[in-house]
Amino acid sequence: MSRKKKPEKIRADLRKKHDTRPRRSDVTRDFRSENVGEEKQSERISGKGDLTRKRTVMGESTDEGAFSLKLDVDEDICLPGRVLEVYGLTSDVLADNGRRYRCATRGLLKTLSTDQRHVIAAGDRVMIRPEGEASGCIERIEPRHGVLNRTVRGRQAVIVTNVDQLLIIASAAQPDLKPHLIDRMLVTAHRNGIEPVIVINKVDLIDPASLQPIVGVYGQLGYKVLLVSAETGFQVDRLKRLIAGRESVVAGQSGVGKSSILNAIQPGLQLRVREVSAENEKGRHTTTSAVLVPLESGGFIVDTPGIRQFQLWGVVAEEVGGFFRDIRPFINRCRFPDCTHTHEDECAVKEAVADSRLDLRRYESYCHMFAGDDE
Repeated sequence: MSRKKKPEKIRADLRKKHDTRPRRSDVTRDFRSENVGEEKQSERISGKGDLTRKRTVMGESTDEGAFSLKLDVDEDICLPGRVLEVYGLTSDVLADNGRRYRCATRGLLKTLSTDQRHVIAAGDRVMIRPEGEASGCIERIEPRHGVLNRTVRGRQAVIVTNVDQLLIIASAAQPDLKPHLIDRMLVTAHRNGIEPVIVINKVDLIDPASLQPIVGVYGQLGYKVLLVSAETGFQVDRLKRLIAGRESVVAGQSGVGKSSILNAIQPGLQLRVREVSAENEKGRHTTTSAVLVPLESGGFIVDTPGIRQFQLWGVVAEEVGGFFRDIRPFINRCRFPDCTHTHEDECAVKEAVADSRLDLRRYESYCHMFAGDDE
């Protein structure tokens, strides 16, 4: 029988905005006063004070990216649960006992220094302290895996956590298919250990044969590609079997029919949907936050807000080529070991493009990501 690991004392960084010394507004008055030049001996010099940005907490170190520690809590009074949805400062949590709680977040969690824009995300496994029949407080966030994230204003925006499958939803028309956005999501899926599946919706609006070139490229790379129609039900049963018993997330630009697909898979959900704008054929935001939905067939699926830009998080330019299945085999054949595959001579990747062994559009997608351009 294994013993529970004893918590240790850890010095944790805190957010600067919570303990920054306020700016003085009386400098001019002091300068003009009669006491200018006199030394004030009342101020005490110490290693601690208003600028201290660390705190000793009880817990254990982890390898999880957002938090480097797992806080110690009293598990006798806390319940394990899963975050279903985040509403600003509160979250809906489904506890393992089957009850739902509207929870605030422990102050310490909100003050710990992280690279995240928001400390709690849909899909998080947490420990909560009940405070009544339907309310509580999130005391601890468990280590994460399968994180779908992106960069927003220089910080990490976590869309959902603890998923094992990413359904990249695109539309054949209204709005038009955006292959570069698909490529960005594929890179994020590979980096974070999530299995990607490409789902092209609204195939009832076009001749499916027109999608063969792009479907063929992804299919040859070993990706699962499904052509579906939430409107007619085409291939919906196959998609339903694919997500049964899995923990999946649907992601894509606004208007591609993410919520419509989920309604077709499980009609009782009755998620809100809206028509695409007739003026510019762009989607309108209907889903405003990531929502974790339990499936009748087992597992969970997460509906997410529409994405118009997907800037990669945590991927440096030199790593991008390694996340492209079609580019990776040519990388070691380049003459220069630090080849960027964008402008160098004797580049095996560029030669493969010229010989049509590598798809030109995929190579252009790589170049945009290497340069750090937004989609």
